[in-house]
Amino acid sequence: MWRTRAAAACVICRSLANSSYGIKRKSPLQNLHLASRSIRHPYYPSSKFQRPPLRISIQLFSSLNRLSLRKTKLLNVKHGYQFHRNFWLARLASRLLKVRYLILGSAVGGGYTAKKTYDQWKDMMPDLDEYKWIVPDFIWELDEHIDFGNNLVSEVIGASDLLLLLGSPGETAFRATDQGYDNDKQFKKGLLGELILLQQQIQQHEEEARRAAGQYNMGSSQQKRKVSDKEKIDQLQEELLRTQLKYQRMLERLEKENKELRKLVLQRDDKGIHQRKLKKSLIDMYSEVLDILSDYDASYNTQDHLPRVVVVGDQSAGKTSVLEMIAQARIFPRGSGEMMTRSPVKVTLSEGPHHVALFKDSSREFDLTKEEDLAALRNEIEIRMRNSVKEGCTVSTETISLSVKGPGLQRMVLVDLPGVISTVTSGMAPDTKETIFSISKAYMQNPNAIICIQDGSVDAERSIVTDLVSQMDPQGKRTIFVLTKVDLAEKNVASPSRIQQIIEGKLFPMKALGYFAVVTGKGNSSESIESIKEYEEEFFQNSKLLKTCMLKAHQVTTKNLSLAVSDCFWKMVRESVEQQADAFKATRFNLETEWKNNYPRLRELDRNELFEKAKNEILDEVISLTQVTPKHWEEILQKTLWERVSTHVIENIYLPAAQTMNSGTFNTTVDIKLKQWTDKQLPNKAVEVAWETLQEEFSRFMTEPKGKEHDDIFDKLKQAVKEETIKRHKWNERAEDSLRVIQHNALEDRSISDKQQWDAAIHFMEETLQSRLKDTESVIEDMVGPDWKKRWLYWIGRTKEQNIRNETKNELEKLIKCSEEHAAYLANDEVTTVRKNLEARGVTVDPCLIKDTWHQIYRRYFLKTALNHCNLCRRGFYYYQRHFVDSELECNDIVLFWRIQRMLAITANTLRQQLTNTEVRRLEKNVKEVLEDFAEDNEKKVKLLTGKRVQLAEDLKKVREIQEKLEAFIEALHQEK
Repeated sequence: MWRTRAAAACVICRSLANSSYGIKRKSPLQNLHLASRSIRHPYYPSSKFQRPPLRISIQLFSSLNRLSLRKTKLLNVKHGYQFHRNFWLARLASRLLKVRYLILGSAVGGGYTAKKTYDQWKDMMPDLDEYKWIVPDFIWELDEHIDFGNNLVSEVIGASDLLLLLGSPGETAFRATDQGYDNDKQFKKGLLGELILLQQQIQQHEEEARRAAGQYNMGSSQQKRKVSDKEKIDQLQEELLRTQLKYQRMLERLEKENKELRKLVLQRDDKGIHQRKLKKSLIDMYSEVLDILSDYDASYNTQDHLPRVVVVGDQSAGKTSVLEMIAQARIFPRGSGEMMTRSPVKVTLSEGPHHVALFKDSSREFDLTKEEDLAALRNEIEIRMRNSVKEGCTVSTETISLSVKGPGLQRMVLVDLPGVISTVTSGMAPDTKETIFSISKAYMQNPNAIICIQDGSVDAERSIVTDLVSQMDPQGKRTIFVLTKVDLAEKNVASPSRIQQIIEGKLFPMKALGYFAVVTGKGNSSESIESIKEYEEEFFQNSKLLKTCMLKAHQVTTKNLSLAVSDCFWKMVRESVEQQADAFKATRFNLETEWKNNYPRLRELDRNELFEKAKNEILDEVISLTQVTPKHWEEILQKTLWERVSTHVIENIYLPAAQTMNSGTFNTTVDIKLKQWTDKQLPNKAVEVAWETLQEEFSRFMTEPKGKEHDDIFDKLKQAVKEETIKRHKWNERAEDSLRVIQHNALEDRSISDKQQWDAAIHFMEETLQSRLKDTESVIEDMVGPDWKKRWLYWIGRTKEQNIRNETKNELEKLIKCSEEHAAYLANDEVTTVRKNLEARGVTVDPCLIKDTWHQIYRRYFLKTALNHCNLCRRGFYYYQRHFVDSELECNDIVLFWRIQRMLAITANTLRQQLTNTEVRRLEKNVKEVLEDFAEDNEKKVKLLTGKRVQLAEDLKKVREIQEKLEAFIEALHQEK
């Protein structure tokens, strides 16, 4: 559709020009209206139909033929006819209709010509749909109002519009308002606004001409009025022509701008606002393969056998400067004497229309022609290097990937390594030297090409890197030697022949494919690449080393070095890439076979896919919390809350109150203790119970097996998500305040409404007391040992302490039988009496043991008495309704337990509402946040999703990806050949 825009301007102008009034054209008789033919034919059978005498200039306009816009000579079209006395009105009407149909015929012919030209140019235009992004926004705005692809002819003033214009006076040729927009508001700025305004003026002039012609055709008896109307028509037509000329010039300006845009398309601008989907270059494809290989094989020496160009050298030897000269930009951090390269930096060089750089994991482009972008790039590289260095280390093995594109760059992949050092200085980690050597050796392994950088301004004997390179490439089949700072070497070296010996490979024991001498500046970090190139070329042109033939021309300048390195790199790539592809093909087959044998019914899900599957399962399980019924929540909450508070109610509220002498004191004691309990402990304890209950339900849904569908590979992940979610989740702080008011009001209510509630309270009290009595009996049995039945049946005896406690128990039971209304505590004289009675029987006992035994004996006695009282109070609801008037029966303890039971029910209901309405949703939100955090943390995913199955799927995915990319690269490599 876009390709039609270039021809659109031409078609509009041709249509407008062909629609002008006053162009002399022939009109066949058969094309005239039936009424016109019936008037003319009987009297003028052989006459030619002539047009009225109009004086205009004839000029066709087209942006394609570029004709001049000068006016032609005015045409004086003479006309005449014989005067007839009869039917003069008919003859006058035929003359007037002649003007109308001549204009109509001209418009039809012009519209047909414009349509034909448009179709021809549309077929000739290339398909540029792929580059729609390059078209400026105003063209798309124009497209919203003029459909260039389908309805162009119907939008311009062509034959159909003129037919409506001449035949229907009330219709308008250009219906902008029917398009749904307001021209006066939207098109008052810019070139497009001027075009629309001109189009409106054309419409206005055409309507005025139509109205004038209509008045002229009405047939007036006054001759002067006819002449005036005809002059007005001529004037309007001339004004219309001037407006069309102006419209034509505006369209030509549009075409000129369109040509500039086409130039941008040819340049393949990578910096467009809209992202283009272009085919990746060969070097970019190769760089992607290397990145994937680096992730797949962290050890770097088992699977990866694809070449890179490794730049090694002593610290401050100028290796970074050499790499910058090859990349034609000052892209690396710089420092005077300190270590700046702290981690390997992989730089992918490729040719492009603009000099830009971008990181592998970022979409930001740095314009290398702008100093502020260069500074930002250097700062970003330095930040990434420092972030990659672990605490306590100086250098890192983590590789930073960077792509640089620019005109004239040689395609290759370079790796800048930390400079080799001989001494560890202060501030460095103790193992820095060894770490740099290990990194360098790993990257210099076969089949990588090596650029060995040697500082020419220092003594050759101080070089460390040459020995390292000779160890890794003893035959020199992968090494290119580069001597830097040759300008300083020429000044400082007493014997220039020493430089010649270095370049000829006679001074160092190492061997190399080629030797080069370069100059990388004057030592000023602010120098530009252009100034360094000029200085390098000027130096070698005037250097004695070249003039005396100590150096050859092809061995100098970084340009020649770049060409040589690129040739060496691509030669090594072609030699190794197919072999590497075959190796990964065999590896893929082995992995697929292993998967089929071990996991025949499982899909090959890698770690990320497994995490997504586990994520969905966890979210489904969290949603299951919302499906728990309110009854289930309240039962669990009420039961758990009573288990937590029952001891406090019995020991601190009920037992102390039961020791009082009358019902008034009992109720007063109960009210005071319940108020204190509600104000301080009860709301907090209830919230704790609710949170623990939510945790238990959440854990149950997360950990319970799902039958055959359960996959234990997710257990560690689910456990980690559960723990992290529980750690992050906090109960609403305002819940305690609202709960305190509700509990306080519930405990203040003493009105039991019916017998059913009374019986429920008695049942609740009996269950509680029986449970406490059972616990007390168990404690006493542990204290005194087994009874005679167990001793005879299980042959179990008592210990000495148990015998003493048994004797003490028997003595205390006698005391209780003597005084059934005994207080809860023994008096000192009673303790003395019991001790003396036991001593009389030969049992020595401590007073503390007597008191401890008494506490359990009395507790058992009190609980049994309370249970008997419950049975008596079963018929006490009638007396309760009369407030126990005229009755010896008092059941205040039943009322207490009813108040406790009602408080538990109301609290459970309130907590259930908080759970279902707020806390479950907040918990689900926390789970989603934890899962999102885990999804971004690759280390955590590796830690939580482990096992042979996961690792096998990961390896299989990586190998497939590498093999596919290698095959695509090999195919592109063959196509380039």
